[in-house]
Amino acid sequence: MTTVTTRTVTYPADGLTMVGHLALPAGTGRRPAVLLGPEGMGLSDVERRRADALAELGYVTLAFDLHGGRYLGEPAEMLARCLPLLDDPDRMRGIGHAALDVLRAEPRADPDRIAAIGYGTGGMIALELGRDGADLRAIGTVNGLGTGRPGEAARIRCPVWAGVGSEDPIMAPAQRDAFTAEMRSAGVDWRFVVYGGALHAFHHPPVDHTTLPGVGHHPRHAERAWRDVVDLLAECLPVPE
Repeated sequence: MTTVTTRTVTYPADGLTMVGHLALPAGTGRRPAVLLGPEGMGLSDVERRRADALAELGYVTLAFDLHGGRYLGEPAEMLARCLPLLDDPDRMRGIGHAALDVLRAEPRADPDRIAAIGYGTGGMIALELGRDGADLRAIGTVNGLGTGRPGEAARIRCPVWAGVGSEDPIMAPAQRDAFTAEMRSAGVDWRFVVYGGALHAFHHPPVDHTTLPGVGHHPRHAERAWRDVVDLLAECLPVPE
């Protein structure tokens, strides 16, 4: 089994001190890197384990923070912070760029070979980095399909992969249609996967607190979405032998 090294990193963003999770693969050389964004509740052990799994595959991975080291398990508190954030592309980009700067500065990370993957709010932040022209090799978003400001998707410089559950009421059909129309009109290299029968946050293991209506785990599709993310990285960001 490959040895993965992890450490906590702190950095400023959105007026807060963010607390991210950095996972480094075995060895000493530079490796391709992945910026990993969490659901709106914030960074948890779910994303930390995903970062560690990507490091096992050879990627320097930073799971970034949204809420200054806090996990917002109460839906009302989470919505009170996330809804204004999701309405403000510049704030989302600020959070994303702050984390991206930390990842680029990591000596083990190849600053020219970085992908951004996110879930929910984290996925929307990954998309906003692309719309801001960030130098990324791939963008992946699971149930985070926000539509950007008109015309800015043309600045996306890499393939985009998106996944959503067919029964997700939060990422409703009209929102999916707006996202795909934006990608098409911008000429982006994009893919869109709909996982039949899955709700919002279908990829996330069950939690021990109240969730929003329409949220539910789907084990089979969670595994499939993870494989799709790994395949995207293997295509766009292969790890050197």
